[in-house]
Amino acid sequence: MMMKCTVLCLVALALFGSLCEAQWDKLAAPKYQKPAVRQEPVKQQPTVPQQSKQTFERPLTWEYPEDPKPEPEVEVPFELRYPVSAATVAVECRESTAHVEAKKDFFGIGQLINPRDITLGNCGPVAEDNAAQVLIFETELHSCLSTLTMTEDSIVYSFTLFYDPKPVGDSLVVRTSKASIIVECHYPRKHNVSSLPLDPLWIPFSAVKVSEEFLYFTLRLMTDDWQYERPSYQYFLGDTINIEAVVKQFFHVPLRVCVSSCVATIAPDMNSRPNYAFIENNGCLVDARITGSNSRFMARTAENKLQFQLEAFRFQGTDSGLLYITCHLKASSTAYPIGSDYRACSYINGWKEASGQDAACGSCESGGFGETGGATGVGSAATPGQWGQSTERKIRDVSQNENNVLEWEGDVTLGPLTIGEVVIA
Repeated sequence: MMMKCTVLCLVALALFGSLCEAQWDKLAAPKYQKPAVRQEPVKQQPTVPQQSKQTFERPLTWEYPEDPKPEPEVEVPFELRYPVSAATVAVECRESTAHVEAKKDFFGIGQLINPRDITLGNCGPVAEDNAAQVLIFETELHSCLSTLTMTEDSIVYSFTLFYDPKPVGDSLVVRTSKASIIVECHYPRKHNVSSLPLDPLWIPFSAVKVSEEFLYFTLRLMTDDWQYERPSYQYFLGDTINIEAVVKQFFHVPLRVCVSSCVATIAPDMNSRPNYAFIENNGCLVDARITGSNSRFMARTAENKLQFQLEAFRFQGTDSGLLYITCHLKASSTAYPIGSDYRACSYINGWKEASGQDAACGSCESGGFGETGGATGVGSAATPGQWGQSTERKIRDVSQNENNVLEWEGDVTLGPLTIGEVVIA
């Protein structure tokens, strides 16, 4: 036991002595140390960085965006429509008066005119049809500032329809322009119009011969509804030309008119070139058969009247766009049946006759399509009419065919028509 205590004491003394020595060394150390000598830094040569390609676990999919592009222009289906002359004026020439009607939609644009802005010469309208929106003028032939002229065959009374729009209210705007339209009444000089209502007990032989020999063939342009004569000779490609052939009968027995042949030219001479015969072979309208057009005869509404349609065209290689139409017309008594000499045949999935007598068109297919037209009738080619006027021919010559049927025939020229090109913007 004594030995164990002795060992413990020795160990404790050793530990205490070590602690004291450490504290003494700490106290004996100087408070400030002498600074060490500064050494100049050693300059190192710059090292070239080593580049290495960066790799990714997945390939990059990002790309630079494309430059913005302008939006594409949308193609709009648009066709520039050209204004055409409106057929809004009609005249009925009576024995001693002129009856004129003018639509209140004077220009055909849906704008109604003020009745106080329009006069016939110096005469205002005498009545108004509110249901039809029509202004009515009625005047004696020698009144309302009319003028009288005489030609070789006719007495012509001319009137002028004046339209002068006034601003509405206090505004200074007008939606229509000034216009003047010449209205004419033609009367044959060979007949006394003032004696037509009289019924004499006897008729002189000379008067009978005159009434039998004088006929008037008329070829004129018509509006789309066939109600009025078309005031303008201007057409565009794609338009339909409405043509009406009439024989004025006067004192004759009922007559039937037929268009034997028609030829189109760019000059008044029917024999000039280029030319195109679109009706031939005694009344066969071959234009639809040759070109596949919709040209055709209309159904007859009267025996002395025949209407047909022709699609507008121009001759290739010509720039003028002018067109003259010369037709050879025939007239005979309605007692003579429709046949191969007197017919009006159209090609509509086969040959059809305007009066329903389709059997009369049997020989149309045997004709030489596309040959130069132009019949040589008894009458000579008529002088072309003025703009907006129809051409009229008086036919005196009478012939008798092999069937002993009296017939009258002659050539009538219509034109010049102007066929313009359609511009699409």
